[in-house]
Order: sequence, then structure tokens, then C-alpha cells
Amino acid sequence: MFTGLVQCMGETLGLRPRGTGATLAMRAPRLAAPGDPLRLGESVAVNGACLTVTAIAPDGFEAEVLEETLRCTMLGDLRAGDGLNLERALRLGDRLGGHIVSGHVDEVGRLAARRPEGKDFRLRFACSPAFARGTVRKGSVAVAGVSLTVAAVGGEWFEVAAIPTTLRETTLGALAVGGRVNLEADILGAYVRRALGRDELSLEQLIAAGFAD
Repeated sequence: MFTGLVQCMGETLGLRPRGTGATLAMRAPRLAAPGDPLRLGESVAVNGACLTVTAIAPDGFEAEVLEETLRCTMLGDLRAGDGLNLERALRLGDRLGGHIVSGHVDEVGRLAARRPEGKDFRLRFACSPAFARGTVRKGSVAVAGVSLTVAAVGGEWFEVAAIPTTLRETTLGALAVGGRVNLEADILGAYVRRALGRDELSLEQLIAAGFAD
């Protein structure tokens, strides 16, 4: 489990084919620093996708990317030099500052528009109708592994408001319109929909059922 609070940005060193999958090599000096170093077999969210550490280097690490992961995420798009949002797995006792993120990407969306809003920015992401139905205004969503609050939802899109710090400390700041991103809906919303037996939920329905106020 993760929180969607990016701990540091890394850099793609290369994506090497390995059978039907690939090996992703990454530079991440802050995660490799002494004190609490990475360990083989631990999980790291890479642009929102949960990967297992399979090799450790002095300034980074490698992870195996399954064929399924390549098909369901944008990790196969990565090229040497591309930035990465990195987060180590949540430990019991850690503060849950974002929301519960599984690292299991639901689909790949794209940045449809970006516009300034005072000192902040409003980002619109195109997504499937099914993903939009599972997203509610003021709910949470993980975009490229970043926990964000939903500001508006349409039939095939949703919007988030991003502060300058978020854009500066994650890959979202350099994301161009049309750029592809991993999307993960709020897992709690999936359980709520299942419990209520409904595929579509509004904020008003959540309030009436006691899941929001």
C-alpha cells in the first residue's frame, strides 16, 4: 500500500526487454541513501505502478516489469532521461497524508488541458467513461502515483487542482498536454459502490449513505 505522496523524483536509465516483460533501471539517489536503504524484494510505486525491487545500485535500483504491467500502464513509454515519481511502501505507523493507493493501475489516461487558476493550476485528464463514473468531486484519485483531490468530473474526464509544490516536486509539472499517465481510482470508492450495489455514485448519494459529510 502507498499514500500517493511522492517521496522523490527519479530518472529512467533504460527499459530492457526481458522475456515477455522488461527490466526497468532507475536512478534514485534519495532512495538509495544510507540510513534506510532499499531492500531486495520491497515494493516501490513507480509513476503509480507497484514494482518489486530486484537489484540495487549505489544510486538507484532495478525492477522487473511484467507483460501485464506493460499492457495496463504507461511504463512501456519510458525512455532514458524520463522523470519518475517514486514512493516506497507505507509502513504501519506512518502518517497517511494522501489516500490509500494500491499501486494497481486501473487505466492509462492523458492530460487534456492545463490552465492557471490564481497561483495554482487546474489539470483536466481524459479517461474512460467507466473511470469517470467511479470518480466523485472532492474524492481522491492517483495520477502518475500522485494523490490528488478531484475538483470536477465529466463523462470522460476529471479535473484536479494542483499547487505549485506538487508540480515542482513531481513529473506533473513537466507533463505536456496529450501526455499519458497512470490512473488509479480510489479503492474505497470501489468498495462503496459494491456495498451499495450501484455503478454510479454522486457526492449526494455518498452523504445520504453516511460515507461522506
